[in-house]
Amino acid sequence: MKLQELMSYTRRALDDFDMIQDGDRIAVGLSGGKDSLSLLAALAEMRRFYPKKYELYAVTVAMGFKGMDLGLVREYCDSIGVTLSVVETNIAEVVFDIRKEDNPCSLCAKMRRGALNGRAAELGCNKIALGHNLDDVIETLLLCLFFEGRLYTFAPVTYLDRTGIHSIRPLIYVDERDIVSFARRVGLPVLVSTCPVDKSTKRAEIKEFIKEQGKVYKDLPNRLFSAVKGSKIPGWERIRDLE
Repeated sequence: MKLQELMSYTRRALDDFDMIQDGDRIAVGLSGGKDSLSLLAALAEMRRFYPKKYELYAVTVAMGFKGMDLGLVREYCDSIGVTLSVVETNIAEVVFDIRKEDNPCSLCAKMRRGALNGRAAELGCNKIALGHNLDDVIETLLLCLFFEGRLYTFAPVTYLDRTGIHSIRPLIYVDERDIVSFARRVGLPVLVSTCPVDKSTKRAEIKEFIKEQGKVYKDLPNRLFSAVKGSKIPGWERIRDLE
């Protein structure tokens, strides 16, 4: 995938769900993974021509895992004219050493969101952009269905009433394979996760399930995504009005 293609999908999501308004200050939640770096690349380039003008920042929540070097990520942010703000935390110690969580992902995600939201507020941002892609949408749908017995996935735009900040997800129309292709094509400085439970979570199981079932049922990911768009899941109503 080329940058122009990535921006095309990104702009479609921005427009369909009215994600950006003039004067927005947007903090990209930058984990250093392929998704958040691709999102940052698209939004940084779109500042030049998107009709609604916005300011862009990058915020990385440092979890406290050993071996996380942000040097190349910082250099990349500098090269595209985006200020990187790093939040130092002890989340890894709390989750794995102190709390010894059986389900570490839930607490970890909650603490990361809190740290990200807090720094975004300090920067005066009114929007937080997250790198969730099309695959994340349908994986969350099946996670909720299989393990909670409900039809739900995250919304493209969410209002965080405690902070007065909106979270937006401009990559919801981009599948993971295309993001991998883009990241390799442009040489993004993708960091390798040092989390000890990476690749062994329920989400990883669902990802593998979709992959295997996709060999049997043609175009399964897109069919699942179409089901989301046609559902009554909160936050997805606008896309039905446009179709």
